[in-house]
Amino acid sequence: MKKPKIITLKAWFLAVFVNTLVMGCAAVGPDYSPPEISVSPAWHTQLKDCFTEHEVDPESLAEWWTTLNDHKLSGLIKRASANNLDLKKARARIRESRARRGITRADFFPTLDVTGSASWSRTSEDRGAGKTSDLYSASFDAGWELDIFGGVRRSVEAADADLQATRENLRDVMVSLLAEVALNYIEVRTFQTRLNMAEANLEAQAETHKLILWRYQAGLSDELALQQARYNLENTRSQIPTLQTGLQEAMNRVAVLLGEQPGKVHDDLVKREPIPVIPLKVAIGFPADVLRRRPDVRQAERELAAQTARIGVATADLYPRFRLKGSIGLETLSLSNPSSSDSRTISGGPGISWAIFDAGAIRNNIEVQSALQEQALIKYETTILDALEEIENSLVAYAGEQQRRDRLLKATQAAKNAADLAQQKYEAGLTDFSNILDAQRSLLSFQDQLAQSEGTVTSNLIRIYKALGGGWSTMAFEENTSFLSEKTNEIKK
Repeated sequence: MKKPKIITLKAWFLAVFVNTLVMGCAAVGPDYSPPEISVSPAWHTQLKDCFTEHEVDPESLAEWWTTLNDHKLSGLIKRASANNLDLKKARARIRESRARRGITRADFFPTLDVTGSASWSRTSEDRGAGKTSDLYSASFDAGWELDIFGGVRRSVEAADADLQATRENLRDVMVSLLAEVALNYIEVRTFQTRLNMAEANLEAQAETHKLILWRYQAGLSDELALQQARYNLENTRSQIPTLQTGLQEAMNRVAVLLGEQPGKVHDDLVKREPIPVIPLKVAIGFPADVLRRRPDVRQAERELAAQTARIGVATADLYPRFRLKGSIGLETLSLSNPSSSDSRTISGGPGISWAIFDAGAIRNNIEVQSALQEQALIKYETTILDALEEIENSLVAYAGEQQRRDRLLKATQAAKNAADLAQQKYEAGLTDFSNILDAQRSLLSFQDQLAQSEGTVTSNLIRIYKALGGGWSTMAFEENTSFLSEKTNEIKK
């Protein structure tokens, strides 16, 4: 009996060599090249004295909140970075994407399977002598698809880009989260400042009401002045519950951003403290630098790279698939001597499959992937425009609110002087009470507007840092920056 030909190690080494050789061949589908970005050399907004175009220090921008010199804010941001649920979900997405890449990369390697079975059968006495027989089998099977046309390589390329995109998504979530924590913290301090102003005015108006009541009882003032003093006092008192409600809501929002239940940070923030002082100068750099740093732009570019690779995956289906198969096994009717050479089975050889007719399904899938690539490119370009718009708007808002705050500061000082003068003239009998009433109302209004404006100035600074892409660690800043090639430095004249 002629024995089957054994597949030698030499044949397998030859298969490895062939696969290595074809791996060096160009994969089908388009090769990805980063899209060119043309941006203006400078910001469209005319920069005020509070800005400088000096290059932004990545390490300082990563911890931009330290410029506000508020240890309480720094502590809240640290807690949010550790416990926020959106961050945890983004980290889980990275683990998922990494595992998916591992699944895709597994297609580079051969598959090995071990199978075994044991069966027992007995024929009926009507057909024979009721003979009983056993069959035992075991096999070791191997298969390997040669990635000749690069379908697997394109799949891995797409998986790598997907993983990089999820990392950028984590950074984008971090940028937004830290900005939201700071914005709500500033809102807490703004409400506390407004409450201080309202309570101080309430106390002054209560003293005025006592004075008018005393003069009314002494016959030195009429009831009209008394009622005017009273409704002015009650109007101010009515504003305090609204401010307290806003303060509680802002504290609750901070707690949720920290991944905690509402009310958990009240003890930390109950002590009223002033709105943090902003730095004198803010370095914003140049447009091209900002785009390279923003995680949302980087994520959109990686998504475009992944979708470009998927066109190659779809294109590879047009070509034949080559596969090496081999199997070594045992089949025996008895376990007394399973290692006998007569029990061995060996098979192996190459295989090919090719979709000759599919009614256009493969080419339509290529068209689908190409259309998705076009959409990804449009999304990338839209993200860039949105980023530039956000930065320009934040620069305008920050500079404009600073001007408004400076004018409100002067108006508030003038209103305070007017209130003092009206009080003095009324006590001297040189004016009626309506002037005091108007002066006190104006003072409270200007003080409240000034407090809100100071909070808005600091909030707009936070929005600038967010628009600049600040808040994610610089440790990974150097990785995944190849997508912004030297062509991104080409400036639109």
